[in-house]
Amino acid sequence: MAKTLRWTDTHEIAIELDEAHPDVDIMSIRFTDLHRWVMELPTFKDDPNRSGEKILEAIQMAWLEERG
Repeated sequence: MAKTLRWTDTHEIAIELDEAHPDVDIMSIRFTDLHRWVMELPTFKDDPNRSGEKILEAIQMAWLEERG
């Protein structure tokens, strides 16, 4: 069974986002879309209101790093 992800699991979220959205331009994503995509991940289970710009930016940077 896959690990349940929370907002603090930025690296793991980035990996799953990259698998789900391989062709997206990471730096052009609106945070509203990024938030929705994280919420749509099947392994993600956390309060939607616990994220903020700082967390979304950390996810975006981890995703960029994952793409290498």
